[in-house]
Amino acid sequence: MKTAVLRDNRDFQRLYRRGKKAVSGMFAVYCAKNPVCLARVGITTGKKLGGAVVRNRARRQVREIVRLSAERLLPGNDVVVVVRHGALARAWADQRADLLRLFALVGALDGVEEAKR
Repeated sequence: MKTAVLRDNRDFQRLYRRGKKAVSGMFAVYCAKNPVCLARVGITTGKKLGGAVVRNRARRQVREIVRLSAERLLPGNDVVVVVRHGALARAWADQRADLLRLFALVGALDGVEEAKR
C-alpha cells in the first residue's frame, strides 16, 4: 500500500491533541483516523536532536522503516512519528523494532507478529 505524507501543521496539531499516543526512548508516535482511505505519515525532528545533518539522517531512517512496512500500515490512519534523542545511538534494526511496536500499540499496524520481531 502506498502511504501519503502529512505536511499541514493543522494535521500535526490535530494528532497531538486528539491522537492515540505511544512513547519510547527513541520515538513518540501519535495516531488518529483520517477521512481518506490512505495511511498518511508525518515525521518530526526537533532542533534539540542536533544539526540539520543529524535531523535529516533520522528522518531518512524513519522514512525507510515506514517504506518497508507500508503494506502493514492500516489505511485510514494518520500517524506522526517524533524522533527522540535515544534513536541516534541505536542500530537501525533496534529503531525498526521499536517503531513497529509503537505502531502496533496505537493501532496503526495490521497484526502484531511483525512488531514482536
